[in-house]
Amino acid sequence: MTNKIESVCVYCGASNTVEDTYKNAIRTLGHSLAKAGKTLVYGGGSVGTMGIVSRAAMEAGGHVIGIIPEHIIEREGQDDELTELHVVDSMHTRKMLMVEKSDAFIAMPGGMGTLDETFEILTWKYLGLHNKPVVLANINGYWDHLLKLLDSMIESGYTPKRHLDLFHLATTPEEIMHYIENYDLKIDENTKIDKM
Repeated sequence: MTNKIESVCVYCGASNTVEDTYKNAIRTLGHSLAKAGKTLVYGGGSVGTMGIVSRAAMEAGGHVIGIIPEHIIEREGQDDELTELHVVDSMHTRKMLMVEKSDAFIAMPGGMGTLDETFEILTWKYLGLHNKPVVLANINGYWDHLLKLLDSMIESGYTPKRHLDLFHLATTPEEIMHYIENYDLKIDENTKIDKM
């Protein structure tokens, strides 16, 4: 078994009304993951930045796994041109399968669904349910307000400061790829998670 990251889950949005800055960043990321030989795992939709990242990876010759609940296909569209498409029974099943199929997670700019997925994967990490790397992609300062909220949670005593170590902060697709390509999974396997 290799110590390198082979599959990457990308959390992103289904909205088509976002700025080109975000569209270009996720297009670059999808292309870069494919060129680096990393499998892309994502929500299976064909719209918004979800559609952009999957098409970019497929066009670059990548392996793409989409996972979408049956009840939101009408809202997010399903992309039938993927390497693998799993239509599942619920959001819970979708998220669990994404975790099982991924060595790492990237939270790109997105909406409430992306926030839900990001905080769940971080919560699972501090509870010791996994110890995989998580990257917060702060493209164009998108997550700045979230980072301020985390600081406020720490100051209020609801979150220990060490929880900031649960994720790696990156500001460009290039920084994300550098982190992903140089990450040694064996480090996480040998690290005991502090559960509180």
